[in-house]
Amino acid sequence: MTPLQRISFVAFWFFIVTSAWGAKDYGLKPLQIATDTYVLLGKNEHFNFRNGGNIVNTGFIVTDEGVIVIDSGPSRLYGEQLRAAIGRITKRPILKLFNTHLHPDHILGNQAFEEFPIAALATTIDGIREQGELFNDSMYRLAGAWMAGTRVVVPTETVQPGSLEIGGHRLQLIEMKGHSHADLMILDQTTGVLFAADMVFHGRTPTTPHADLGQWLDALDTLSKLDFKLLVPGHGSVVEGTRSIEQTRDYLRWLRSYLNEAAEQGMTMAEVLQPDAPPSITGLAVFKEEYQRSVTHLYPAIEAKALRLGRVEQE
Repeated sequence: MTPLQRISFVAFWFFIVTSAWGAKDYGLKPLQIATDTYVLLGKNEHFNFRNGGNIVNTGFIVTDEGVIVIDSGPSRLYGEQLRAAIGRITKRPILKLFNTHLHPDHILGNQAFEEFPIAALATTIDGIREQGELFNDSMYRLAGAWMAGTRVVVPTETVQPGSLEIGGHRLQLIEMKGHSHADLMILDQTTGVLFAADMVFHGRTPTTPHADLGQWLDALDTLSKLDFKLLVPGHGSVVEGTRSIEQTRDYLRWLRSYLNEAAEQGMTMAEVLQPDAPPSITGLAVFKEEYQRSVTHLYPAIEAKALRLGRVEQE
């Protein structure tokens, strides 16, 4: 290690340690949106040292038998503070935590719920087992001291799509894919609240690290036909009706069309990073950052496909 590298290393850990001295508080405030039903809204931002990764919506349902928790947040600390927030609402026991998909802001609070059943789709469990440590390392870099003591806890129970009745609430567990390889949505048919997780974004640019845009758009068509009153997106405010579904669909359609057309025109990735997009697209929160991430996720394969098709047409 060179002297400069040693200085950088010491400076980095000095920042982490000194940051950890200050009390970290996510300020979690459960918002009641229906009978027995609460959400904790994350910020429409990117991960950073100020928000500690709190950009995600989590939620819980207080049933007669106990509490159903939906996603655990981005860190051990978030999970602990989520449990405390639930405890301020009810003294009923926690029955089960559902992880809707594998992304770190939804699952790295599992540690705080380790003594309870943690449930997820089979593919999600495999993904967390295979990639969880990489996600955790990445979150340490993005959120710093907020992540102190966080470790990956893999779900212990496999979810099967279908109906589940708990404490007077009829829950429909719905398996989809598109945002990730396995996306769980939970529709409480008793209250009409749909926890759509990251299949739907509202007022925020969708993220695409594991996305299949075609599958996602097909799933949104199915989702829009469900019978629900309120929709809780994975990111953004709670909304009535299908407006957030349409907003997510519009963005994904624009993204797919723009990237395909750019590839057909032979545009380089550097050129694609400066898009010509309508205000309804650029006005979404964190558009620039998430669009650029999507280009790195999606454009190489789209570009390669366009090149293959071009060669076939020339032959």
